[in-house]
Amino acid sequence: MALANVLILSQIAGHVFAFILSMCIFIPLAIHVRSFDGHCLLFTTGTWQEKDGLFDVKWASEAYCNYPIIVGVCLFIIAGVQIYRMALLAYRELESSFLGLFFDVVFSISLCTMTLIAAIIITLGFMAWCGEMTARFPSCEIADGQNITNVELNIQTSGFYIEMGTAQFGAWASFATWVGLSVFSLLKLINNHQVRNIRVSMYIERQRLVNEEVYRNTTSELPSGALSDN
Repeated sequence: MALANVLILSQIAGHVFAFILSMCIFIPLAIHVRSFDGHCLLFTTGTWQEKDGLFDVKWASEAYCNYPIIVGVCLFIIAGVQIYRMALLAYRELESSFLGLFFDVVFSISLCTMTLIAAIIITLGFMAWCGEMTARFPSCEIADGQNITNVELNIQTSGFYIEMGTAQFGAWASFATWVGLSVFSLLKLINNHQVRNIRVSMYIERQRLVNEEVYRNTTSELPSGALSDN
């Protein structure tokens, strides 16, 4: 029971971190998409024009931003639900069923995979954009806030560097957090399975001792002659 209490408290703390980190993913990306007039800079390429020095943008798919946003929102909702659920279990000193613990492991591993994909997309996509920016500017950070596109495109580049940096940090930190939560869920499942086996073994042993006691009482009550006749 002590191990189970430590694990559930660790899970609650981990889900609180996951809840906070999820906001570091979808909020900056949503702000970025709005600033870029619905476009996404991840994996976006283009060419620098010689005549005006502006960037002729070839926009990549918006799905590169939409997927991490969806993942971040899912992590936000699931982490919030899990915090409430596990806090309720800890307060009432209850334990999840074996099936519930099994689904916790499956969901945690699935969210790990989804978050890893989102982190890779943000990292590689931002590297591709920064590669284009450094063709003109000394660093990608200096390009932040510069007028690099035609005014008619209504692109506000101010803040894109910190927005993508925050989203990248949130994605990788969320991945690490969900890996830890997956380990906690797996340990809790194993502990629950071991406790169930111990309880079954104790029940079987108790039944065996009861049966032996009943047999002794029965044989002791029989007359000695009946025993000799047998």
